Amino acid sequence: MQNFDLADYLLQHLNQGGALPQNRQLYRLIRQAILDKILPIHSRLPASRELAREMGIARNTVMYAYEQLIAEGYLHTRKGSGSFVADTLSETLLNPGQKKRSKKTDGDSVPSSSITPPALSKRGNKLVAQAGAAAQQWGAFVPGVPDVSQFPYAVWNKIQSKLWRKPEISSLTYSQGGGLPALRVAIADYLKGARSVVCEPEQIIITNGTHQSIDLCLRLLSDPGDIAWIEDPCYWGARNLLLASGLQLRPIAVDAEGMNPKDEDKKVVQRFIFVTPSHQYPLGMVMSLSRRRSLLEYAAHYGSWIIEDDYDSEFRYKGRPLACLQGMDSAERVLYMGTFSKTMFPGLRLGYLVVPPGLTPAFITGMEELYRSGQETLQACMAEFMRLSYYHAHIRRMRLLYGTRLERLQNEIKRHFPKGEVQATGSDAGLHLTLRLPAHCKDQEIAKAALKQGIASRALSSYFHSTEQAMAGLVLGYASVSEDEIITAFAKLAAVIREHLSMKITANAV
Repeated sequence: MQNFDLADYLLQHLNQGGALPQNRQLYRLIRQAILDKILPIHSRLPASRELAREMGIARNTVMYAYEQLIAEGYLHTRKGSGSFVADTLSETLLNPGQKKRSKKTDGDSVPSSSITPPALSKRGNKLVAQAGAAAQQWGAFVPGVPDVSQFPYAVWNKIQSKLWRKPEISSLTYSQGGGLPALRVAIADYLKGARSVVCEPEQIIITNGTHQSIDLCLRLLSDPGDIAWIEDPCYWGARNLLLASGLQLRPIAVDAEGMNPKDEDKKVVQRFIFVTPSHQYPLGMVMSLSRRRSLLEYAAHYGSWIIEDDYDSEFRYKGRPLACLQGMDSAERVLYMGTFSKTMFPGLRLGYLVVPPGLTPAFITGMEELYRSGQETLQACMAEFMRLSYYHAHIRRMRLLYGTRLERLQNEIKRHFPKGEVQATGSDAGLHLTLRLPAHCKDQEIAKAALKQGIASRALSSYFHSTEQAMAGLVLGYASVSEDEIITAFAKLAAVIREHLSMKITANAV
């Protein structure tokens, strides 16, 4: 300390016009000087009055910094002797080889060590590397996004305002018992009539959406190393959740009848079978009755759990919606998932999971233990929205709107590609169609090129687990795109596609 002038050091680094007040700056500067060993262990600091006088600042400013450093253990006092630097070796050991940070111009940071980015676990690295969530979640042609601009805000706001005038005390604390009883009753009534689900309200667990529903199933019913069948291609979110839980994935190819396991696949007992039978994602086919029966028989025989994702079954444009797999399950091996993200709006973050009666107590306990449920006022609003039939009316209205937009997109595809160079599939239901491209097309490059022009889509090949089996194509969402925008946006996309189609012709000519 004899050769170190603390007042001079602080004045050099103090930023008079900084965003932080002087007392906080002073605290940070002294703290970092201790961590960087500029102030050695056991060295004595100037008295607060003395340091304030040398710096030309208020004594209270110095006292605040000293008191905060004492409270956090960086300084200690000796009666009648002053303040001394405490032994912070344990903290500095956590950051070996410290180097001084460069001083920022705003004065809000101080010299300290450069920090190496934290290393993720193997599981974390795999999850981040395979992440599929896109930055753009609205417009042409983002898959799976409903038109939230058409939502009946006035009705929802009226119900919500009424509930908030005098909310139940219980609705403002943590939720218990799997969710609000009124919403569980409303969902059970809806599922029985619209989806032929066999259930009672007590079997329904309210979640924050499909991802949480899947996560809850995996945490309660699987162990690392268990084997799971997944459709190939399949929804990237489900695939990544299964991988993050330590499961071994066995991709099963789909054909015109849905998931098609081979004899060799059936020789290994699977813990889970993840399927989208009513509208396969992303290809769009419906699982045949024979495949459904075969899958249920297999699960019953080997004790496998079937996770049925019925993600957008409400929107079917030809004929009535198909009955779900769960309604055919007599052995109680199906866990049925649904969400309000497509029928209401994604930001609602409400979903539901229908579990067999024998699993209900464990799933309710697991839900509360893992996630500490809440949002009962929001659940009450949803329950009332359904009870008053607004939910059914909204679905009917949106089904008509989406059907019109689907027809417009199909017409634009035919208009721009009259010779059938590309093929639209999976368009009988849902909020997207799949545009199949010739094998030579690099769909990921097409998607990137289109994104530069403001057109979002997903490369079909990215949904495949096996790159050898991957098909070229684009998954196009049309629900959140007006008819006029479909015309202009697809014209831009078509130009990008034609450019890549022509590459094959050029290569052949050469």
